[in-house]
Amino acid sequence: MLRVLKAAPGPLPITDIADRLGAHPNTVRFHLDRLLENGQVERAVPAHRTAGRPPQLFRAVRGMDPAGPRHYRMLAEVLADTLGAEPDARGRAVEAGRAWGRRYGGAPDPTGRTHVQRLVALLDDLGFAPGQAGQAGQGGGPPRIELRNCPFLELAADRPQIVCPLHLGLMQGAMDAWGAAETVDRLDPFVTADVCVAHLTGGDA
Repeated sequence: MLRVLKAAPGPLPITDIADRLGAHPNTVRFHLDRLLENGQVERAVPAHRTAGRPPQLFRAVRGMDPAGPRHYRMLAEVLADTLGAEPDARGRAVEAGRAWGRRYGGAPDPTGRTHVQRLVALLDDLGFAPGQAGQAGQGGGPPRIELRNCPFLELAADRPQIVCPLHLGLMQGAMDAWGAAETVDRLDPFVTADVCVAHLTGGDA
């Protein structure tokens, strides 16, 4: 339907769209509603006024299709390979992560949460499925955050030397942005098949 509208020299009424697709007008209406909601199609005003109720006209919205195919993993792989070719690939990845963390973590927080609680919330928002921080500190061990999901799992499995330091830098950058006394000292990837562990030091950690 979108291809038909893009190929048309002007706006089309529902009956014309249905004829070109060999579909029922009610089916066309249903799909047009979806395309309108997605911002891919818009209503058009008839160029010439006629007696009676004007027909509903539709045309494709100019520009790239916002629902078209995407290949972000390919882009991520290219960027990771480029970063991996740097002389100090791990250091550059950590620094890139810190910049990411400072940017995402810089918003004010009126909730009164601790810095560690804010870090857990940030990681949760990004899809890391973090466990509660500090419980591993019981019995004298250092506190930690268990990450039970990796939003970049396939990339991390193939390029852990880039992706894991990037995540470490993300956490460090967020803590820096908040002026936290604590920091994330290290990130142990895949301690078990389904858990990575971030270790905190400093402050109350």
